[in-house]
Amino acid sequence: MIASSLSSGIEQLGDLIAAASVIVPFTGAGISTECGIPDFRSPSGLWTRNRPIPFDEFVASQDARDESWRRRFAMEETFAAAKPGRGHRALAALYKAGKVPALITQNIDNLHQASGFRPDDVIELHGNTTYARCIGCGKRFELSWVKQLFDGREHAPDCSDCDEPVKTATISFGQAMPEDEMHRAAELARACDLFIAIGSSLVVWPAAGFPAMARNSGAQLVIINNEPTEQDELADLVIRHDIGETLGPFAGN
Repeated sequence: MIASSLSSGIEQLGDLIAAASVIVPFTGAGISTECGIPDFRSPSGLWTRNRPIPFDEFVASQDARDESWRRRFAMEETFAAAKPGRGHRALAALYKAGKVPALITQNIDNLHQASGFRPDDVIELHGNTTYARCIGCGKRFELSWVKQLFDGREHAPDCSDCDEPVKTATISFGQAMPEDEMHRAAELARACDLFIAIGSSLVVWPAAGFPAMARNSGAQLVIINNEPTEQDELADLVIRHDIGETLGPFAGN
């Protein structure tokens, strides 16, 4: 059912939240756009301006690795300046109230952690761009280390332990989805009684399968997104309004 107005949608959402025991939010890029972080697929999105670099190309080409890191550092000011928005704060309030055990996200911006979620309770399906990992041994590197070496020689550095390439701790096209995170997300989707998909186009699979998984396991499904999604017909409530305005009333003080 599509909410007839923003006020009606907020009221119905409030009723569903009050009645639910276990709520699992699932967030996409739309929750972070009010924080100044561009999405990926819109006309002004990141993938419109720059062709994504597939994982196999990153591994095979030093030039591709250099370009990948140039793009990341060009975005550093944007990521560093971003603060949690109304949607992040609302979900953090539900988390602190004990309604939300953990959150599933397609986002890579670390804003859920900044809003008050424990890192272990943020299931990052597509990784995190605020630090880096070696693709060989998995060693973690801070971005400041990468940038110091990159600026010094204009080439993306390799791991200091095993000499394999270092990339942001994100999942690129062609890279395997993280098994532990996918398994935990599935468990959460099956165990909740309210699943709220927020700011996701719900077209990136296999992550887009979690709303239907929750619905098929008996949960009520809410979709909050400015644009229609292919899964709207599955939802008990669809709110096509600004995410910050929709969730803002639940953010508390």
